[in-house]
Amino acid sequence: MKNITVLCGGMGGARFLQGLRHGIASGSLPAIDDGVTITAITNTADDLWMHGLKICPDLDTVMYTLGDGIDPGRGWGRREETWSIKEELVEYGVESTWFGLGDRDLATHLVRTQMLDAGYPLSEVTSALCRRWQPGVRLVPMSDDRIETHVAIADDEAPSGRRVVHFQEYWVRLRAEVPAEAVVVVGLDEATPAPGVIEAITDADLVILPPSNPVVSIGTILGVPGVREAVRGTSAPVVGLSPIVGGTHVRGMAHQMLTSIGVEVSAGAVGRHYGSRQGSGTGVLDGWLVDASDADQVAAVREAGIACEAVPLMMTDHDATAAMVAAAIALVGEGRSA
Repeated sequence: MKNITVLCGGMGGARFLQGLRHGIASGSLPAIDDGVTITAITNTADDLWMHGLKICPDLDTVMYTLGDGIDPGRGWGRREETWSIKEELVEYGVESTWFGLGDRDLATHLVRTQMLDAGYPLSEVTSALCRRWQPGVRLVPMSDDRIETHVAIADDEAPSGRRVVHFQEYWVRLRAEVPAEAVVVVGLDEATPAPGVIEAITDADLVILPPSNPVVSIGTILGVPGVREAVRGTSAPVVGLSPIVGGTHVRGMAHQMLTSIGVEVSAGAVGRHYGSRQGSGTGVLDGWLVDASDADQVAAVREAGIACEAVPLMMTDHDATAAMVAAAIALVGEGRSA
């Protein structure tokens, strides 16, 4: 196995990639060649412009995590960060004060914005930034086009009874504590995949959907025109791992996002939401792993045409995550039928 492609979001995707790298380095994943190319196609629909700067939260989280620059306590931003600029912006009363840009993190956004202003596409900018961090994977944005996720929430003062906020405002300022009535991804339908995205999927020996948010992370990647079709058409097996354990998300807001699109918050329902690649339709999965605590849902997933097993899915450390990767490879490698 020489080429592995992972479709991922930020924190969950970054931790999964850490475990994948660890498993290869430790020799616990013998099916994967030592010189394997790992391509991480990363969600950019969380991106936003703030203070004139282009912020790419998921790309940066993966880059910092794999480059050993992440703040391990927060799971985002730089370690040993200081906040002088943020404090000064607060004193000036400059919005948006709810979104904190650390002093060290700010350098990344400055470089990215300068390169974008000079005409470089986001994919080339990301490659340039990665030359510093050496993440050990090929980090590719899902698209070079501007795509932004917005969330509709109730607002009694609005004429329509609801208003729309940027995903980051929903997540950071509102802490996802307000029910999400709808998810609107602006620019998605008109976007094109970034260079290398389709090739990474079609040339892969294995495609993995890690336990990232199925709506606003992996869902938006699959929503870029041409990506879902590439996943359905690849000769590589496609396997996913449930972000729902025991009826809720482990971290993040998969619960709120699934509810907003009318999908039951369960491991089995998410697998069926992604769907089977067998036959016609839009499904993308050959295999789906659920947590051992959700073993009662395996049969329903298999009935939907997707190979399924129940194994421990908590990424407690790199060894545990590598074991998840091994289980995913075994599931689709053995060619189990549903």
